[in-house]
Amino acid sequence: MDASLSTLTKCEKLSLSTNCIEKITNLNGLKNLKILSLGRNNIKALTGLEAVGDTLEELWISYNLIEKLKGIQCMKNLKVLYMSNNLVKEWGEFVRLADLPCLVDLVFVGNPLEEKHSAEGMWMDEASKRLPNLKKLDGTPVIKQEEDEGDGER
Repeated sequence: MDASLSTLTKCEKLSLSTNCIEKITNLNGLKNLKILSLGRNNIKALTGLEAVGDTLEELWISYNLIEKLKGIQCMKNLKVLYMSNNLVKEWGEFVRLADLPCLVDLVFVGNPLEEKHSAEGMWMDEASKRLPNLKKLDGTPVIKQEEDEGDGER
């Protein structure tokens, strides 16, 4: 990612999909960035997002080589994360997404973790349990079951 990106100070949406990008860099000057699209690249890690952590609301990063979610916790205003078809295979990585207080829409289909648990029929329940604020998972609305506390209302 070229250093000239930092001159785009008023940019709100930046699409750099399908560019063979390997690392997220040079986002420092993008003070108004709300949507970043980096799908279909060769990105292996989420480091480099710190510079846009306060403003970014949507990150589209499907079809990359991401296995670990270290670095995602700086995205305090992220509402939408599309990261299908990456390489995340462990719940330990997935639960890092719980550090994103505003995250309501997640697409995670095509990651080994999702494929394994979908095959077992447990994906929606297990993922939404770990991310209780989600409203949409893989394009499907998350329906919360009200807990029956047995409080004697009869």
